[in-house]
Amino acid sequence: MKWETARLGELIDVKHGYAFKGESFVDSGDLVLLTPGNCHETGGLKLRADKEKFYSGEFPDDYLLHQGDMLIVMTDLVGAAPVLGGAFLVPENDRYLHNQRLGLITVTDESRLDKGFLYWLLNSHDYRAQVRGSASGATVRHTSPGRVKNVIVRLPSDLAYQQEVAQGLFAYDDLIDNNRRRIKLLEDSVRLLFDEWFVRLRPPGSGGQSQHGSLPAGWRWGRCTDMVAVNPKVRTAKDTELWYVPMSALSQVGMTVDKADFERRTEHTAVRFERGDTLFARITPCLENGKTGYVYFLAEGEIACGSTEFVVLRGKTVSSFFTYCLARNQTFRDSAVKSMIGSSGRQRVQPSAFEKFELAIPPESLLSHFDVVAADCFEQVANLAGQNERLIKARDLLLPRLMSGDLAV
Repeated sequence: MKWETARLGELIDVKHGYAFKGESFVDSGDLVLLTPGNCHETGGLKLRADKEKFYSGEFPDDYLLHQGDMLIVMTDLVGAAPVLGGAFLVPENDRYLHNQRLGLITVTDESRLDKGFLYWLLNSHDYRAQVRGSASGATVRHTSPGRVKNVIVRLPSDLAYQQEVAQGLFAYDDLIDNNRRRIKLLEDSVRLLFDEWFVRLRPPGSGGQSQHGSLPAGWRWGRCTDMVAVNPKVRTAKDTELWYVPMSALSQVGMTVDKADFERRTEHTAVRFERGDTLFARITPCLENGKTGYVYFLAEGEIACGSTEFVVLRGKTVSSFFTYCLARNQTFRDSAVKSMIGSSGRQRVQPSAFEKFELAIPPESLLSHFDVVAADCFEQVANLAGQNERLIKARDLLLPRLMSGDLAV
């Protein structure tokens, strides 16, 4: 296979985004501004519901993005993993806006460069190293269209081969996305069942009739802390190396976590947990935004530590599955939010919120019935999350070898 060397400027154009006006940002809306924070460290789109910037003002039409548009990060983030030079694709039409800290990439010589191959090329180590090496700025590194276009790249002369490489790598992303959709469906089904049985009080045999405040036979009222332990004590030996789980690793919408954000530490926080525990954000805005995780990622008997802004919840008379679904229940979360005190922007949940929260405690037989269904779904979620970790690792190992020509398709 013949490979050629080229300056990116021979093959592409880069256009800066628009300086959208701060006074036109709103709390919700139809148009979302994309920023460097929407790019993963290794490239690819990262949607962040908690930090979306909605826009309601006027802007030139050519800064409204379309599905398949390719953007690169022109300015790094402050105090976060480096994303400078990373590329991602716009997922849908007429919803996203092109921020000035991103560059819109257009292929100008389609006879020499396939757009899909370009996407992976822009997320390769050699390209990113050149972008970072030519960037300027002491505190926040940034690049320019001219510097990006001056990057020297190697690519196969055969356009069909470029397309094969791109399709092979995108196949990994398709599998990853499919697994993520399956994870969401599984978790949604368990949480809907939890709400139907334990919140709406319509368990099997009730005929689908709400009890309107009265409890079914065999149920009783109780406090959350009758069923769930809050911040249970977990002891570890001094200087033992543990995984540390930061707040950034928790999802706003589901139980899975981003293990790429984990660290190994010998200095432990006081927040320690084990397999089956639930991690519940206690600080604003993380709690309001839904930050909650289920500890499926540890082996039995393994201990980890985490952010001091976590509350650890562990089932006492209920299962870990019930505990996690309770932590995701909106009434439970609203009660925790109402207990928060502290200065604006740094308010925290009070322990009394869990002691005061009352809920209907079902009979053991119904809890066991729920656990049978939930256990299978939780196990499938953990397996799919593990598959995605392996797929991402395999894709990231293949990428530099395919981009350098060391490995053929």
